[in-house]
Amino acid sequence: MRTKTVFILLLLLLFSFEVEAQCAMCRAVLESESDQSAAKGINDGIMYLMVFPYLLMGGVAYMVWRSRKKDKQIDPDQQQ
Repeated sequence: MRTKTVFILLLLLLFSFEVEAQCAMCRAVLESESDQSAAKGINDGIMYLMVFPYLLMGGVAYMVWRSRKKDKQIDPDQQQ
């Protein structure tokens, strides 16, 4: 099971897809410009800001998992 999870994670990290993350208003204003560098910059900024909530939630999930795993371990000093 662990190898399957690692394999899927590697596939997701190795293959990236170009996505667009602009709202309709931003897209309409930026498409009217002849130079598309501003639109690319706005899109990159949105994608950059979108990463942090996922990192925070991943960190919290990891801490909960680690805490639960630690609780399941039996301390040899407490055995009778």
